[in-house]
Amino acid sequence: MLLVRFATPSSPAASVGVLDGDTVTTLDGVGSLAALWRLPIADLRVVVSAPTGPALPIDRVTLLPPVDGGTEVWACGVTYKVSEEARVEESERAASVYELVYDAERPELFFKSVAWRVVGDGEPIAVRADSRVDVPEPEVAVVVTAYGEIAGYTVCNDVSSRTIEGENPLYLPQAKAYLGACAVGPGIRPAWEVPDPYALPVSMTIERNGGVDWSGTASTGQLRRRFDELVSFLLRADMFPDGAVLSTGTCLVPAAPWTLCAGDVVRIEIGGVGELANPVVEGVEAMSWLADARDDVRLRAAGRPAP
Repeated sequence: MLLVRFATPSSPAASVGVLDGDTVTTLDGVGSLAALWRLPIADLRVVVSAPTGPALPIDRVTLLPPVDGGTEVWACGVTYKVSEEARVEESERAASVYELVYDAERPELFFKSVAWRVVGDGEPIAVRADSRVDVPEPEVAVVVTAYGEIAGYTVCNDVSSRTIEGENPLYLPQAKAYLGACAVGPGIRPAWEVPDPYALPVSMTIERNGGVDWSGTASTGQLRRRFDELVSFLLRADMFPDGAVLSTGTCLVPAAPWTLCAGDVVRIEIGGVGELANPVVEGVEAMSWLADARDDVRLRAAGRPAP
């Protein structure tokens, strides 16, 4: 099953439910996913194991990104060897920074997005208009409760400007956190349904002009650090009362100078977790609809491009 947020044509507010097969069953009394992350795992598991609300066929709802309320998205860098090599390749002045962090005790963590800026399956991601090289980064993301427990796993596309980060590592926030740079979804696979999170196949395909322009496969078995280690550093000096989504680094990076272009479609699949597909647009204006969708989730379904 997947824990999901969804919209219906009749309500401006999102609902929360359990997707099992082709049916979404509403979790009565649960107003947000953030409310679930305020519970200890044992209590959370009881709440989601037997949903009693209305059941709807999947084609009657629109799945929304599974991040809401005060839940923040954070991310990790240089947790796979291929990521270290890509960062060294793109850096003009500070390649050694990335070589050092790969072997260091402390991992690289950075803020990625507040909830309302996150896009979901089928919604567009964006490349910056002031960047020459932008890439998708397929990643396993862990969902962390307010108690620091890993509640589940989802798919994240940590879209990044290689141009901006390569100019200077201090430009990382501009390269990583902008409107259209974070896709998560389609739902959250509960942790108790993933027997071995270190053996998950990861694949990415990028379509352009009707054909496959880039594709690759990898595995979380190549991850240098464990998920609970990354979570422990996130919580060392911070609190997340609505939980957090922590994206754990990429194991697939297209070689420079390859770049995303408007019109591309990025498809990411993580075995046992889910599939996430997003068309690509360019510039902040193409993503400005997100601001209005904060107050009416039906705007997320209206005019959504079909990947």
